[in-house]
Amino acid sequence: MGSRNNTNVPDFILVGLTDSEEIQQVVFMLFLLIYLITVLGNAGMILIIHLDLQLQTPMYFFLSHLSFLDLSYSTVIIPKTLENLLTSNKYISFMGCFTQMYFFAFLGISEFFFLSSMAYDRYVAICKPLQYPIIMSKKLCSTLIAVSYLIGGTESLAIVLYINSLHFCNSNVISHFYCDITPVLALSCTETLNTEIMIIIFASFNVMSSLITILVSYGSILSTILKINSTSGKYKTFSTCASHLLGVSIFYGTTVFIYLKPKQSYSLGKDQVASVFYTMVIPMLNPLIYSLRNKEVKNALIRVLQKKESSRQLK
Repeated sequence: MGSRNNTNVPDFILVGLTDSEEIQQVVFMLFLLIYLITVLGNAGMILIIHLDLQLQTPMYFFLSHLSFLDLSYSTVIIPKTLENLLTSNKYISFMGCFTQMYFFAFLGISEFFFLSSMAYDRYVAICKPLQYPIIMSKKLCSTLIAVSYLIGGTESLAIVLYINSLHFCNSNVISHFYCDITPVLALSCTETLNTEIMIIIFASFNVMSSLITILVSYGSILSTILKINSTSGKYKTFSTCASHLLGVSIFYGTTVFIYLKPKQSYSLGKDQVASVFYTMVIPMLNPLIYSLRNKEVKNALIRVLQKKESSRQLK
């Protein structure tokens, strides 16, 4: 394609998941279904939390923001992927690619600290129940969310600016279905070591700081649970954390597999499958995980529906 730097690249080409038109049609329907479930699930979770007064607690405040983040996360990736599957146009503009990369990184990084904030909330609720309303004040909850977004926004901006300064002269074909950091880095014909080191430092900080918070919180929770005499009491206390633990395990497991490794080890097949799980399946699963195992959410949904039905009958 000739020698050219990033200022002359008008667009990139997203290879996608498959070249087969038949498989593309199947994948399109599957991804569309996943996106619809994601939108309905997360938007529904936000709506229920907003409408039901009994869910106006710190735990559900964090959960509503997690649902908003997952909804935004999917919207950054899936619509463009669906367009590429439906049409022969695989192009994405240079600006569009880096915009997608920025929001993808911003939302992904923020989720690390959302999950650690939720773990801290569970720690205070179980280990310090009498002090819970004082410690988990509206101010603290809002601060934790704001700091999560601030870290995500700052780190993602630095990453995108560094990658944007690289030269792309060998190819503009991205071996992925969206503008992820690793496959875009692989296109650079200039030295990317400094950028990779910065990304590894950020990723290590995000994983370690949030994971330490989660492990310390759940270590204290486990210690408190073990002190409870009755088996039913232990089960009831642990059940309030089970959904969050499941969500954390899925999120961290996939993230570590994809990102805490050098770009040379990028594998088109297995990394794309992992990325589908990371960018599409997890945002779809989160509202299911937090609602199907949660009686409070189920009861809130019943109350909201009953209230709506009562309003309709009065009319």
